[in-house]
Amino acid sequence: MSFDTILPPYNASDPTARFLASSCLDFLLIELVPMAYRITNQLDSSSADPSAGDDAQSTATGPAAGGPQRNSVLSSGTGGLSTGSSGGGAGMLGAGFSRDRPRFNDTLDVIKFLCKDLWTLVFRKQVDNLKTNHRGVYVLTDNSFRPLSRMSAETSSQAIARAQPFLWFPCGVVRGALAAMGITATVTAESSELPAAVFQIKTIKTQN
Repeated sequence: MSFDTILPPYNASDPTARFLASSCLDFLLIELVPMAYRITNQLDSSSADPSAGDDAQSTATGPAAGGPQRNSVLSSGTGGLSTGSSGGGAGMLGAGFSRDRPRFNDTLDVIKFLCKDLWTLVFRKQVDNLKTNHRGVYVLTDNSFRPLSRMSAETSSQAIARAQPFLWFPCGVVRGALAAMGITATVTAESSELPAAVFQIKTIKTQN
């Protein structure tokens, strides 16, 4: 995949041109959370019944209570199996899109690049609103966040609860992109009404 700006006309016959179907990310997000639930349920089954070994199987794809192993998979953190850490790797790759830009002056410049260029690259639209307290906290609002745009459920509260795990991977993407551009931060997200999503970025000052 190339992050170079592709200028029209698009020349599919160019042997050096690389294209990626934008639906690939949609399919990844659709499968990632159910897969994480399946892995977590298998870990829980193995932990509860050591004799079950590899025969422990589960087809559950919904939220359920669990212990530390479950949290390591179904978290937005940086655990090796977490959906958030998977997004972090993708975000670091996406940050390569900034390599031909002038040097960023400060953290706010990086956040603006994230809201406009990178958000459009990954989620196909810009962030609708950006707020900051100028003390390292940034709030990004996307009123029609693409990964949540096709979700529905019997009740609004049920839909919001089911949507939350699908925000962990995008949180990882944002955190990974910021890390690749030299900014250490924690990233959280929530949705109070689909398909809107609000991301909060808290930068962490590193000690020299």
